[in-house]
Amino acid sequence: GGVFLIAYFIMSLIMGLPLFLMELSLGQYRATGPITVWNCCPLLKGIGIAMLITSSLVSLYYNVIIAWAFYYLGSSFQSPLPWSCNAPGNAYLCQVSGPRVGSVVGSGPGNASGIVSASEVFWNEQVLGVMHSSGLGDPGAVQWPLALCLLAAWIIVFFCTLKGIHSLGKMVYIMATFPYLVILTLVIWGATLGGSLDGVRFYLSLDWSRLQSAQVWSDAASQIFYSLDIGFGGLVSLASYNKFNSNGHGGCGNTLVLAIGTCCTSFFAGFATFSVLGHMAWRNQVPVGSVTDSGPALMFVAYPEALSLLPISPLWSVLFFLALTTLGVDTLFGRIQTITRAILDEFPALDNQRKKAVLLGALCTSFYLLGLPLVIQGGIFWFTLIDKYSTGFGLITVSLFMCLGITFCYGHHGHDPPVSTLVQAHAGLLQGMLGLLYPLPAAGEHQAPAQGWRSRGEELPSLHLSLPSEMGSSCHGFGAGLPGPGAPPRPVCGCWR
Repeated sequence: GGVFLIAYFIMSLIMGLPLFLMELSLGQYRATGPITVWNCCPLLKGIGIAMLITSSLVSLYYNVIIAWAFYYLGSSFQSPLPWSCNAPGNAYLCQVSGPRVGSVVGSGPGNASGIVSASEVFWNEQVLGVMHSSGLGDPGAVQWPLALCLLAAWIIVFFCTLKGIHSLGKMVYIMATFPYLVILTLVIWGATLGGSLDGVRFYLSLDWSRLQSAQVWSDAASQIFYSLDIGFGGLVSLASYNKFNSNGHGGCGNTLVLAIGTCCTSFFAGFATFSVLGHMAWRNQVPVGSVTDSGPALMFVAYPEALSLLPISPLWSVLFFLALTTLGVDTLFGRIQTITRAILDEFPALDNQRKKAVLLGALCTSFYLLGLPLVIQGGIFWFTLIDKYSTGFGLITVSLFMCLGITFCYGHHGHDPPVSTLVQAHAGLLQGMLGLLYPLPAAGEHQAPAQGWRSRGEELPSLHLSLPSEMGSSCHGFGAGLPGPGAPPRPVCGCWR
């Protein structure tokens, strides 16, 4: 609710904006990727390696979301929509009269209310096939339609990345603006739905006692990292294409516009989400908080159900999932571009069109094969584990050591004049970040596994996540940040010799 928004905006001011500025400045001054940028201090190359590991983990499961969106996009060309009450196969789910039109009481795995909607049945049975898997130890068969959608997603990412960074600017004009039109439409339409105000009140409600929970601050910090792309290396890589003197040695103007715009977009999109959830709660006569779980169920259960209520629903469904697909491809394009740039910086011999195409093909093929376990009938269990535990601690650890490296090592005593300028300009800010960055979010991340081992089964009763599996995933998440403290034995700092 509103308490999370307070934590979100506080963390964006004291942590998001400074780190965003720092990564942009570092990439712009050094004009190299996230690994080569630490050539001055080879020991800190581990920071760049950790960034690539984190980006790879996110890319692995992020494209699965795009595959789901592709599946829904293809299904949207049907009338009536296959997840609506008007579809012939959903007649048994939908009552003709009463307040719960579109739902039936049951033990649905996607919500805590015991009411299963037609969109939820479509998501669990037809898309995921999760009803045929009992847990991590029962993987089930491959969902071949999803496997083909995943293959199509990686082919699109391959050709987009092959065009190089110069095509990104042209693509963003469409990929970044089109979702805003869809969100605005959903906000306006959501305001006309019954019960939408209840959802908005829930969104803005304040429970001040929640501010005492480290988990709230940890979740807010993680959301900031993902929203602003901090700690993934993408900011360093993309900023490296700027001119050295672009926007006044550090890009404060761009930083404020981009960071504030991103945070405001997240806030504005929340109204579209919770107006829909309020309507679903009103229709099913359940509390807003128990309509559906967060995560994929929110995007692929709540929104499709709302879209099915719109006039000319197939058209709006096509537009929504097309916007979701373009936004996802745009994000993943930046991830793969970061990984490619880092490899080419370390191995310049590969930096020609033919060898780059082979490298990209190998990367995309590897990610596709590694992503196949996530599109089997039990793949949602693995997706949940990776999503919850794989990157949170790693991102915070990477950012902490990046602050330490820039403040105390990189550009020390003026051995690297460009970054010395950065350190001198933002010395107080960077040193302050060392005190603000780690305690609250890191405390939450350390508590999260312990709390999660006790409570995840309550939050996701259908995803029978065992204690060993969650402990293993937490260790996997810790491992993502381990390269940050240092690379294999090499000269401690080349600029100090």
